[in-house]
Amino acid sequence: MAAARCRSVIVRIENVFDSIGCERENESGGSGTAMKQGINIVELARHLGLAVSTVSKALNGRADVSEATKERVIAAAKTLGFSPDPSGRRLRRGTSETIGFVLSPPQSHFAQPFFLDLLTGIDEGLEKTPFQLVIVTGRSVENEVDSFRRVVERHRVDAVMFGRTRCHDPRIQFLQERAIPFVTLGRSETGKPFPFVDIDRTVAGRNGTAHFIGLGHRRIGLLSTPGYLMFSQHLREGYLMALKAAQRPVDPQLMVECDFSEEGGLAGARQLLALENPPTAIMCGHDLIASGAMRAIVETGQRPGVDVAIIGCDNHPLGPYLSPPLTTFTAPAQAAGRRMVELLLALLDGRPAESLQEVWSPELILRASHGGHIQNS
Repeated sequence: MAAARCRSVIVRIENVFDSIGCERENESGGSGTAMKQGINIVELARHLGLAVSTVSKALNGRADVSEATKERVIAAAKTLGFSPDPSGRRLRRGTSETIGFVLSPPQSHFAQPFFLDLLTGIDEGLEKTPFQLVIVTGRSVENEVDSFRRVVERHRVDAVMFGRTRCHDPRIQFLQERAIPFVTLGRSETGKPFPFVDIDRTVAGRNGTAHFIGLGHRRIGLLSTPGYLMFSQHLREGYLMALKAAQRPVDPQLMVECDFSEEGGLAGARQLLALENPPTAIMCGHDLIASGAMRAIVETGQRPGVDVAIIGCDNHPLGPYLSPPLTTFTAPAQAAGRRMVELLLALLDGRPAESLQEVWSPELILRASHGGHIQNS
């Protein structure tokens, strides 16, 4: 379903635009002659004191905009030189009316249903606007800021979206220093306030661990995603909060970081299960990690959901079909994508970033892998 929907997204996947310079020269005609400046839809909306979405609807003759507003918008567009033709706007102002979603390396992490649903939601949010979506891929983690720099400084996109935020995120610092509009999926401790939607892993870590405690588990492992990611920190904080609330000791050996993959979960769970006093329950930072952990449990001759309980995160579509079906937390990616667009449009309309920050609480989906009450000797 998600893959089919994403085929409708107007997308160009570019490896950080080696050809931008030549393309810009061609667009300007290469003559060096100054062109008459027009305005883009954001500037038109600001001039009128209207939302970008309202101006877009008025220009497209939508029935949910009054005739008086339509006439006012069209008159201002003619007076100020706004052209509804994207190529005309690009020639006059160098704007693209394009939103860039930047995929951080390794891109394999984004070839997952969550991000396909997220991009579908972004596409739905942009459907009634003049903006189109471009997916931009970075070359390497080390040169990631360079990727943002080339995209922004060559005016390929008008605003940026990205996810997998970090505690200290140089991408955010770069965009804020250059006053580039952006919205993220996830929070960060970097810089000034900025718009974001965040599916709170603190809630998942706390409630998942508390559920295990309520079932009688004393040794609870944590397989978290890489620690440099902000939501990994939140998951760990939630896990520790639940242990503290239940007055349970913290054993650092029970906390293991691993990759976003079944292989990562397999390796991490093998490490936990090899302990002299292994856990009887494991909280996982991602459903693929949980899937790998279930395989590791089987390798030891034990049964997932019976001998060792498992809870994941992100509600991967394969979760219900694992054996046993995986207990997990919701991750409404499509709704998050739509909301990211709404927040970005509000930012472009002049709303303060502090008012465009949302933290969503995921809900526990009980299937079977969490098991039942256990007897402690």
